[in-house]
Amino acid sequence: MSPLEERIGYKFRNSLFLAEALTHPSLGHETQRHHFDNQRLEFLGDAVLQLVITEHLFQHFGAEAEGQLTKLRSRLVSRETLKIYAAGLDLGRYLLMGRGEEASGGRERTSTLTDAFEALIGALYLDGGLDTARKFILVQARSDLEQIAEEPVDVNPKGDLQELLQSIWDRSRAGQRPEQETGRNRGRTRGDEVKALEDARVERDR
Repeated sequence: MSPLEERIGYKFRNSLFLAEALTHPSLGHETQRHHFDNQRLEFLGDAVLQLVITEHLFQHFGAEAEGQLTKLRSRLVSRETLKIYAAGLDLGRYLLMGRGEEASGGRERTSTLTDAFEALIGALYLDGGLDTARKFILVQARSDLEQIAEEPVDVNPKGDLQELLQSIWDRSRAGQRPEQETGRNRGRTRGDEVKALEDARVERDR
């Protein structure tokens, strides 16, 4: 059993799946030889990840509406989240990549780590089936799943502000020509904008 297999608690029956999942495209580009890489497994693993997380949320968050479930899923499968999972496995250490890619920090790059993590899921799915991939995903996401079970509302001030500003913009344009809106806002200070935002928030929450 390889060191990575020991870390994930799974022995591959076909070690080529694991080798493919750990092969970065730069290796083939640098050697100028036809060489498999992890891009196809990444494609498959992304779909399996989405399915498993979606299924889990559907089964365990029966009181949440579709929109909230979508937000929770996005939070769990974001690139930053997957990078944390990959770093927890020290996945970058096991990747096969070109020397140029490695020299430029490829082993710590977010895109490289998240792609490899999804490719590993794809390899687990092909080698052991959906149950094996599901077990792996839920183990890696356990702490995040426990956290959203306690606090399912996604605290995202930036997203809330964007939604609020969009609603203000939509209402301000209703029945007004763009030049009218521009004229009305001409000369407004940042303080005026903040006050308008606060007034809109109060009106929305009534």
